[in-house]
Amino acid sequence: MNSESPAIASIPSVEAAPTPLLASPPPAPLWQRMLPGVALVALAGLVSSGLLWQKLASIQEQLARQSADAGAQATQARATAKQAQELAMETAAKLAVAEARLSEVSLQRTQLEELMQSLSRSRDENLVVDIESAVRLAQQQAQLAGSVEPLLAALKSAELRVTRAAQPRLAALQRAIAKDIARIKATTVSDMPALLVKLDELVLMADDLSVANAAMAPRRNDTLKRKPEETVAGWWVRLGLAVRQEVHSLVRVSRIEEPDAALLSPEQSFFLRENLKLKLLNARLGLLSRQIDSARSDLATAAVALGRYFDASSRKTQIAAALLQQVQGQMKALELPRVDDTLAALATAAAGR
Repeated sequence: MNSESPAIASIPSVEAAPTPLLASPPPAPLWQRMLPGVALVALAGLVSSGLLWQKLASIQEQLARQSADAGAQATQARATAKQAQELAMETAAKLAVAEARLSEVSLQRTQLEELMQSLSRSRDENLVVDIESAVRLAQQQAQLAGSVEPLLAALKSAELRVTRAAQPRLAALQRAIAKDIARIKATTVSDMPALLVKLDELVLMADDLSVANAAMAPRRNDTLKRKPEETVAGWWVRLGLAVRQEVHSLVRVSRIEEPDAALLSPEQSFFLRENLKLKLLNARLGLLSRQIDSARSDLATAAVALGRYFDASSRKTQIAAALLQQVQGQMKALELPRVDDTLAALATAAAGR
């Protein structure tokens, strides 16, 4: 205390200046004037810090919530991805199985198509074979019956079957069948029963035909008898004419074109007629057996014998010759139309061309 006293004592005293009575109070210090502003700024900073803290807390809470949601979504995504991977693997396995089944179905379809084509070809081949057998059988029946009706019926049936089949490879066969049907319908075939009847008539007429050197028939004895209503003079005249005719008949002069006919004896005339009937009967059998060439040869031989050995001036001979000529003319139309186009088309279809 004593050491400090001189220091205090050494401070010169300052005398206070006298203040005037009406002077203004002295101004406040600067820090006092700035204190409300600083307080206001501090309060504003505090409020903004609180708001910022609250906002930051809200953001942190939101971030935490979003992080939790993101984690849940990530977990869910991983589970979904795993499911998707499993589904993809399962789909791949199913796809592999489907592809294998598709390959099997494609193979089965190929085999089925081949089988269908094989069955179609087999059906077409069977159809061609059946039609060919039916046509050939009908052709034989037509030759035996002498009629085109069996052949025409077989061709119409074949055309109907080919039309129902509707196969393009059988189109040529269908055209050939139609062509043969048209040709058969346009062909005129002689009536076989009528020809047989005419041959029978010729056989019956052979016994009544007179040969070229036949002697005159003997006169009846009653021609010289006197008729009751006849006068004696008339009877003498008739008797004279009869005697004259008998005298003329002793020497007969006739023109014979064929020398062989003049050399025939009565016994040979009998065999000549029998030979003529035999030729006619052979021609008839030839027609029935469809041996047209043989029948034509027999009829030609009969025609030669009829013109060489029989009396051409006789009416019965003329009738027989005319009838025989008709039979020969009608035999030219006995040739049945052939079905070569149909048979050729059947052979082509059977060969698969």
